[in-house]
Amino acid sequence: MPDVHALVNEFLIKLRKRKIEGSQATAKQTAELLRSVISQQRVPYTKQAGALIDAVRAVGEQLIAANHVELAVGNIVRRVLHIIREEDLSLATVGIGGLSLSGASDDEDDDDAGDHPVLSAAAVAAAARSTLRPPSLQTLLEDSPDPANVLPTSSSGGDSEGISKSADKSSRSRKLKHDVIEAVNELIQDITTCHELIAEQAVEHIHQNEVILTLGRSRTVMEFLCAAKEKKRSFRVFVAEGAPRYQGHVLATELVARGLQTTVITDSAVFAMISRVNMVIVGAHAVMANGGVIAPVGLNMVALAAQRHAVPFVVVAGSHKVLSVWACHNSG
Repeated sequence: MPDVHALVNEFLIKLRKRKIEGSQATAKQTAELLRSVISQQRVPYTKQAGALIDAVRAVGEQLIAANHVELAVGNIVRRVLHIIREEDLSLATVGIGGLSLSGASDDEDDDDAGDHPVLSAAAVAAAARSTLRPPSLQTLLEDSPDPANVLPTSSSGGDSEGISKSADKSSRSRKLKHDVIEAVNELIQDITTCHELIAEQAVEHIHQNEVILTLGRSRTVMEFLCAAKEKKRSFRVFVAEGAPRYQGHVLATELVARGLQTTVITDSAVFAMISRVNMVIVGAHAVMANGGVIAPVGLNMVALAAQRHAVPFVVVAGSHKVLSVWACHNSG
């Protein structure tokens, strides 16, 4: 297995030189790299989640600093950190559920009390409070012990009990890494199939003989339009060229090759054409927490024209583009 430091350095070079094109490819490779970091990270007996979080956060800070423009990198780092906390919380919840409260009863014998370690009600309540609370910034900064690893000292202690405790800790450590890696694999699968999942909803938005307007080039938009075409929907597409990169010409060529009626227009003609359009469908670099969109140059002009003529405005983007931060400016 390649050394994780070599993988990180190689990916950092790609980010700095912008050799990875597209948010989907960037998000997928970021998730795969973090999966390698997690799989090769040595996890201690205590604070397993903390060790994984520290490792992912250290690598994530380097990745984000390498390319601030590609927001999908930071988004995937935050998703993986959330997965670690979520899986650790799930294991801790299961562990607390298996604990029993100590209760003095006339029917209990001393042998059973010695063989089965129990916790007091106060200990279980404290563990529940520290473990079952939702993740927050405060809980991340606290160095609280893992309650699932805090076991009481039995009066009949011996070598066998110590070995059993060590085995339980080791088993929980492997279980946590396994669950986290499985969740990251699901995340990678979601990123890989995001275009197909979005395209499945095309027939619900595009109807017969409609006129669609888009701007620039987006693979998500292309798959969305082609999916409607495959469902025997007949419609026409106007593509604004998207200066200064003129990616609209590339999208128009791809749509024509797939059999769609496509016309390229200049960006300045958008306002004149918008009254003939039934719907605007565009892609985005990122979707902010308040619904704001970080998009290619010229999209604000298209949005204002659509608002002026009350034309539906649809943004198609994968979940890896949804950010937890708010837009800096809101003129609405």
